[in-house]
Amino acid sequence: MLPVHETPWAAAWQAALYGPTGFYGQDRGPAAHFATSTQGGPLMGSVLAAALVRLMGERGLHTLVDVGCGRGELLTEISRLAPALRCVGVDVVARPDLPAGVEWVRSPGGAILPPELSDLTGTLLLAHEWLDVVPCPVGQVDGHGVLREVLVDPMTGQERLAGAVDGSDLEWCRTWWPTVVGPGARPGDRVEVGRTRDEAWGALVSRLSSGLAVAVDYGHTRADRPAAGTLTGYREGRQVAPVPDGSCDLTAHVAMDSLGADELVDQRTALRRLGVSGATPPRELATSDPTAYLAALSTASAATALTARGSLGDFSWALTDVRPLR
Repeated sequence: MLPVHETPWAAAWQAALYGPTGFYGQDRGPAAHFATSTQGGPLMGSVLAAALVRLMGERGLHTLVDVGCGRGELLTEISRLAPALRCVGVDVVARPDLPAGVEWVRSPGGAILPPELSDLTGTLLLAHEWLDVVPCPVGQVDGHGVLREVLVDPMTGQERLAGAVDGSDLEWCRTWWPTVVGPGARPGDRVEVGRTRDEAWGALVSRLSSGLAVAVDYGHTRADRPAAGTLTGYREGRQVAPVPDGSCDLTAHVAMDSLGADELVDQRTALRRLGVSGATPPRELATSDPTAYLAALSTASAATALTARGSLGDFSWALTDVRPLR
């Protein structure tokens, strides 16, 4: 029998982020601990919002549903830029202070979706850094080359290896992370078993009757799986050890190619398609309209940050197009 303080990583992770005293329910919100493309200052949020409004216009979509939206920072920008669009935020807290027209749906957290999200039509269904905080099992190859599940003490973060990974989790690894299975497995290599993320993404897409589902996250593909895994913590803007005690964010990169999306591109490519280039405004504008020049320069700087190599530009966008049945 296992000691009561040791638990599989997926369960400890779920409780630490979404439990009664979980990290995401705390008053300060995730933006107090880390910045995403949607929270990296008003200009970055505005540039991303403008790109998404353009995407919705190109696709003829009228509703944006932002899953795992924090405190609605991106929705605030979109409602300001395009007040005619219907905006819906989904997160684990009660409705924060948002523009009156923004709707709010409270979610249980993790892979569990609220029943209100169903039969969405004409919708851009956005999961921006949602899948990386959908808990999943963690495995590690032992000294004999066997992939075993990792248990963790929620209070200390100390780990130990339990039984061999088997069943559907093992099959997922064989297909999508094969370096941790079989004769070539190296002791100490780790895996975040992405089956739960695949299922969460499939369940989210199933709520869409027509429109476009987009998952945006740091991720990897089978060609570049990280040998040590990517599970980590963030607190007060700093990377910290992943201790599932509710004191820090817990995140792991997503196996983006296992989601089964129609298209997978990096954020740099996706945003450039939508007119986000980061090009410096013409110098002549500095003379004719200095205020406009400074504003354009600031916007270009934000666009550059969103598309930068080695940073936010390396985010992956997984896009799934859902067309109504005829």
